[in-house]
Amino acid sequence: MPVELRKRKAPAPPPAPPAPKKQSKVAKTATKVKEAVTETAKKAASAANGAATKAAEALPAAPAALTGKPAVGDVITLDGFGGEIETNDGTKTTLKALVGESKAGVVLFTYPKASTPGCTKQACLFRDKYTPLTASGLSIFGLSTDSPKANTSFKEKQKLPYPLLCDPSASLISAIGLKKAPKGTTRGVFVVDKSGKVLASEAGGPDGTVAVVEKIVQGLKDDAPAADEDGDAKMEDAKEEEKPAEQPISEPVRRENREAGRQESSKSDQARKRLTALTLAVCIEALV
Repeated sequence: MPVELRKRKAPAPPPAPPAPKKQSKVAKTATKVKEAVTETAKKAASAANGAATKAAEALPAAPAALTGKPAVGDVITLDGFGGEIETNDGTKTTLKALVGESKAGVVLFTYPKASTPGCTKQACLFRDKYTPLTASGLSIFGLSTDSPKANTSFKEKQKLPYPLLCDPSASLISAIGLKKAPKGTTRGVFVVDKSGKVLASEAGGPDGTVAVVEKIVQGLKDDAPAADEDGDAKMEDAKEEEKPAEQPISEPVRRENREAGRQESSKSDQARKRLTALTLAVCIEALV
């Protein structure tokens, strides 16, 4: 007997969504206020971001000395630069202190090891040219990782007229960019003036390091005449200021001067009259 299939009933349609309620006037006003506040906040945030970007662009770049090897023309912050070092006689010091004690700045020539041939040649070249190299006010120092004992022996044996700086941790040598990796010192020269401006920073041989300093000294000499002229002008201005001011003449003195002038004028008139009468008498006598 055939099976009779029953048809399923179609599912009932979903209920219609409720009609949206009409907003009251108060609700509409609140919505508009909320939208206006949101838009104002967005504009304020955008303006603040723009101002912050401009301010960041206006800030000066960080000094090169703080981010890597200082280059010629950079101005380094001397405070804390290179850490603490020691002179060959055991005195603790810093680059800031050495620059402060100098007249025009500091010359640091670096050498790998005291009393070796190349280092001896370099130290003796600076010794032989010490007077002209320091004539402009620069102070010269040798710099290495040697101990105070080794540097003192080196200084005394070669009769060096300048101190030798001991930097066993290579903190200053590294700061001026003349430290070898992983260990050692590159021969070179570093010159900085009183303001912290780097005048020289380069590696080189014994003769080359001296030549760098000679060039700087010559440049300082060339700038000296202009400074002297400025000094002379200031001295002249000071002399003018030191001249005593002219005292005003009082009224009684003026009257005395006028009276004296009148008397002198009267005497002159009388002398002219006597001379004229004398001349006339001589002429009459001659005619007779």
